[in-house]
Amino acid sequence: MFDLAQLERAHEIVAAAVPPTPAHAWPLLAQRLGTAVVVKHENHTPIGAFKVRGGLVYVDRLKRERPATAGLISATRGNHGQSLAFAARRYGLKATIYVPRGNSVEKNRAMRAFGADLVEYGDDFQAAREEAERRAAASGFDMVPSFHPDLVLGVSTYALELMRAVPDLDVIYVPIGQGSGICGCIMARDLLGLKTEIVGVQSTLAPSYALSFAAGTIVTTETSHTLADGMATRIPDADALAVIRKGAARIVQVDDDEIGEAIRFYWADTHNLAEGAGAAPLAAALKEKTRLAGKRIGLILSGGNIDFDLFQRWAGAAVAADAEARVPA
Repeated sequence: MFDLAQLERAHEIVAAAVPPTPAHAWPLLAQRLGTAVVVKHENHTPIGAFKVRGGLVYVDRLKRERPATAGLISATRGNHGQSLAFAARRYGLKATIYVPRGNSVEKNRAMRAFGADLVEYGDDFQAAREEAERRAAASGFDMVPSFHPDLVLGVSTYALELMRAVPDLDVIYVPIGQGSGICGCIMARDLLGLKTEIVGVQSTLAPSYALSFAAGTIVTTETSHTLADGMATRIPDADALAVIRKGAARIVQVDDDEIGEAIRFYWADTHNLAEGAGAAPLAAALKEKTRLAGKRIGLILSGGNIDFDLFQRWAGAAVAADAEARVPA
């Protein structure tokens, strides 16, 4: 799809707005997993999530190829919309973002703060996306999908940073929402000529990519009611699935309780706040702990945009009692 020179250029575009995020080896997490672990902190970007990288690269090309474009429309559960709002403001464009009713209050506030016009529609992401597509056709704004080659190219820059900083990782765990993050990891690994195993992570309550990966064809689900809203996808993207099936080793499913536990561990062991999707890779690694002995593991902490009320309800009450009790002696 792209070559290494194009990936390097994308990194230059991103780096003009987003400094490289840290990759830290946390000793307490290593104790929990029983092996070496490095966390890529995409929760430290200007929007608190990796998606900002894709928005910048996508809008950069759009402005060069269609300088007269009036603005952007898209749908999101939060981080994709923040990315587009951030990039639209930087490039002088308007952004209209559709979200489902009941979406994260704090993510909605953040999108508005970055300058987006926010519209609440439908009961889930799929309904919001379909309405955004209808409005784009009527308004003349450019509809930005959740998965697109330029979005993948942009977000792959976090994997480029990680793999150049730590080229000897054996396995990297990556959450899957619409697929840009894991496809970016696969792209960067292949362009750098590494052998690192890429493992996707999904929620048991939104397993459409996991089911599709196993079946070899698109499998949709009727609901996606996980608290990990960044992974709440009912209908996989066919192009993303093709890349994942070719380049990923497997997809691990974790439930909301396991994700909540991982959120607590991140807070207790690193004092980093992880949203549900951002904590899911740690949950998956803990689930596969026995197969990881002696390996060096990478975890993509893809974002930290979790509402405070949800953090308290889902994970906060048990931080001290539960997380400390599980630290190996």
